[in-house]
Amino acid sequence: MFALEFMKIAFVASGVVSIIVGLIGYFLLIRREAFAGHALSHIGFAGATGASLIGLPPFLGLIIFNVMAGIWMGQIGAKLKDRDIAIGLILSASLGLGLLFLHFYTHYATQISSLLFGNVFGVTYSTLYWLIFLTCCCCLAMGFLMRPLLFVSLQPDLAQAQGISVRLVSTIFLMIVALVTAACVQITGILLVFSLMVGPAAVALRISKTIWAGIGLSILLALSESWGGLWLSWLMDWPVSFWISLLSIGIYGLTLVFGKHLRSLRIQDCYHT
Repeated sequence: MFALEFMKIAFVASGVVSIIVGLIGYFLLIRREAFAGHALSHIGFAGATGASLIGLPPFLGLIIFNVMAGIWMGQIGAKLKDRDIAIGLILSASLGLGLLFLHFYTHYATQISSLLFGNVFGVTYSTLYWLIFLTCCCCLAMGFLMRPLLFVSLQPDLAQAQGISVRLVSTIFLMIVALVTAACVQITGILLVFSLMVGPAAVALRISKTIWAGIGLSILLALSESWGGLWLSWLMDWPVSFWISLLSIGIYGLTLVFGKHLRSLRIQDCYHT
């Protein structure tokens, strides 16, 4: 398997993306913003198809649309005090725009399929370098943002009283989520981003005893699911995204079955400790 160049690239790309996806997914669930990650992937579809229409790389359009949507979500959500409303409105508008672009993009069915369901075997070296660059930037940003983000997520009123801008922290975090979602689309596709971004984090939240252990477990599970999906795809010749989504729901199902024997994480208690 590793004698083939595209397989080596696929393993490196999926591994790089899994690290940041596991980290971001954990905070998404703590903040109860899983819908944001799901919505941003669909919003990016409009950017990817629009960029292709004017001759730009789809990945570039995906990133630009996602970041703009992340900023808008953060700003509008704080005003409405209900971020789901802001996300839903932006999502519906972006899907309409994507449908318009798709109307003029009918000659590239293969590229559209890759956007929707992923094509990790088609990742080139240039795309891989972009993924590594995005992952490094997002990890660095999270290193600076993690402490205030935890404070804002767990004690928003107290954080506001301490002079921390809840809106600013939330907006920056959603911008990072937008970049991570764009990277994850290269592996699982637009329709299945949710499986890799939320599945490992959900398992980690259920069985971890501390926040740091949860983050580490979320990253480890994301790596296991993405690499396991690649290996199973090599053996069975079935789509990688299918195996990743199957592994994600399967592992989470096991935690539900054996949940009574596992200690669930209590975020507030761990934070105060």
